[in-house]
Amino acid sequence: MRRTILILLWMAVMATPLMAQKAPENDSTELDEVVVTASGVGRTKRTAYNVVVADVKEQHNSSKNLAQALKALPGVRLRETGGVGSDHQMMLDGFSGRHVKVFVDGVPYEGAGAGMSLNNLPISMADRIEVYKGVVPVEFGADAIGGVINVVTRKQPERFGLDASYTYGSFNTHKTHVNLSQRLKSGLIYEINAYQNYSDNDYYIHNWVRTFEVNPDGSVVKHPVDKSDVKRVRRFNDAFHNEAVAAKLGVKDKAWADRLLFGMQYAHYYKEIQTGVYQDIVFGQKHRHGYSLVPSLEYAKRDLLTRGLNLTVHANYHHNLTHNVDTAARYYNWYGQYYVKDSQGELSYQRSQQQNRNWNATASMDYRVGRIHSLSLNHVHSGFHRTSRNHVGASSVLTAYTIPKQTRKDITGLAYRVYPSDRWNATAFVKHYHQYCRGAVSESADGVGNYVERTRRVQAMGYGAAGTYYFMPELQAKLSYEKACRLPTNDELFGDEDQEAGKTDLRPERSDNLNLNLSYQWRRHRHGLYLEASLIYRDTRDYIKRGIGKHGALQYGIYENHGHVRTMGYNLALRYKYARWIAAGLALNHADTRDYERYLAGDTNQPNVHYKDRLPNVPYRYVTADANLYWHDLFRKGNTLTLTYDMMWQHAFPLYWESIGSTESKNMVPTQCSHNVALTYSIGRGRYNLSLECNNLTDARLYDNFSLQRPGRAFYAKARIHIGSR
Repeated sequence: MRRTILILLWMAVMATPLMAQKAPENDSTELDEVVVTASGVGRTKRTAYNVVVADVKEQHNSSKNLAQALKALPGVRLRETGGVGSDHQMMLDGFSGRHVKVFVDGVPYEGAGAGMSLNNLPISMADRIEVYKGVVPVEFGADAIGGVINVVTRKQPERFGLDASYTYGSFNTHKTHVNLSQRLKSGLIYEINAYQNYSDNDYYIHNWVRTFEVNPDGSVVKHPVDKSDVKRVRRFNDAFHNEAVAAKLGVKDKAWADRLLFGMQYAHYYKEIQTGVYQDIVFGQKHRHGYSLVPSLEYAKRDLLTRGLNLTVHANYHHNLTHNVDTAARYYNWYGQYYVKDSQGELSYQRSQQQNRNWNATASMDYRVGRIHSLSLNHVHSGFHRTSRNHVGASSVLTAYTIPKQTRKDITGLAYRVYPSDRWNATAFVKHYHQYCRGAVSESADGVGNYVERTRRVQAMGYGAAGTYYFMPELQAKLSYEKACRLPTNDELFGDEDQEAGKTDLRPERSDNLNLNLSYQWRRHRHGLYLEASLIYRDTRDYIKRGIGKHGALQYGIYENHGHVRTMGYNLALRYKYARWIAAGLALNHADTRDYERYLAGDTNQPNVHYKDRLPNVPYRYVTADANLYWHDLFRKGNTLTLTYDMMWQHAFPLYWESIGSTESKNMVPTQCSHNVALTYSIGRGRYNLSLECNNLTDARLYDNFSLQRPGRAFYAKARIHIGSR
């Protein structure tokens, strides 16, 4: 309550000298967006929220996916477990995974399935990506405490447009994307996106190898393991491919609808599983495959019934079917050698099938009250239902297949905004959260087995405020606070019934979030300079932490509430542009997330030995930099040659609690630095494009999660054609 009073006092002080100013003549609420570099990093100037915008259109010629396009933004970190099609997490200001919510055109992107995950979507599907850090607008209806990533696709289709590309690269990688769209004079619009990704992912890694000999009688002689003897070995069971098509059909600019679209998406994927949660575990035949079918609806209307009342409705339904196959009675090592085991299954004997059904519906209404006031009301309803069965053997030890899994979530938000002048604006909001879940809860000490069915209902309130003020046209300050709640996700509640164990009785996270941002923009003649500094504070109760559990010889990921966690950090960003020739940027990110639970759970009053330790396996300091050089009208007018460079440096961080073990024996993810370069030649003002790229130029050993190594040096070539008329 004290923090809330301070926020309101701050807003009152800011408002006092400005209330007498004349309200702006223009009653438009559209936000100006200023892009300060050719690489596309910009900021919405007038909004009170701490939001950064990446204009990705200039990256359409690269081989990146949508997730990789975010890496250059301040505070954003992409953590991958491998190559193409691997699992990934988005990290934002010290919060990662489920703390950061992903939206596409303002619609929650939960339950999309592996074939349509963010790291498999072509970058050319998006116009820009918005990153809201900390406090989240009610329009998203999100229960994120780390922030929101919103992918904005093309909203104004061309009279006729064709965008097609093909990429080939290292590890037998193939990527294809075709976009076809048209807007007819009658108002009818359609759009078709088709894409595929394929890779063997057979890159080299470094790990010790467990060797053995198989005698003629079938007996096995296992040699002693020397974990200090690290070998360079190639991955051999990590192929991935997916194929997807998405179509939209509708109308725009009608008296009864500004935009009405019906959509349908289908995606299929196949993924081989090379390792467990640690790289020491090797699989040779384990894999999964599945498909997703997603119908959707979008409706928008301005001035509905009365002037100033706007309505937007989105709805979609995800039907996913996933098969996990693990039937081989073999034990593999990193040389691809194997011996036959007495039991079936490399991890757990299964040929299971799980059917996930997700539905999301979002309704938003905005109403202008006069010229400087507005109200927004938003409601999001989402649901999830899973049924699963194992076609072989007994039920998996990780999940009780016979118990259905179900959640329903409703989030309602109401916001008030005031725009007294061009120098300042502010917003205040309240949110209500409700969740119902039903599923399996383990009564075993290690968190697996002995499942019983439980149901749980949770309700919570949240509130917050945000404001922005221009000290001068070039210098802007933003301050925001939110009492937030994050409800457990489906993955945290139910796992994946393979290598992740769920925990249905997880409690929601509750957090106090405070953000301060200062930005300065300077322009003189051909020079442009942009400076930004942000301070982040998060105080979280019942923090949901991912750890590693064991059940006999099995190792698996598991989630648990972890008392009290506090995050303090900062972002510093610098960007420079010279005319149309040079664009460069540098960002320093630091987010210190520490355990502030003074005593262990229960009434024992036993001191917590991890008190004030950094959370394990969480990067806390990293630097990103990029530079672009342009040669316009090279060889012919309208042709452009672009040389691009980007790098990432990351400080070492511990895999486990800092206070456990000596410094010499502590397991660490090492300090690492990677460099990428690309050369692109565009002909005919971007109609024909050819790109050559080298990722991880120095062939550095890169790690993101535990000991899972990412690909080494890789080369890619991409050809793209873009034909369109406005």
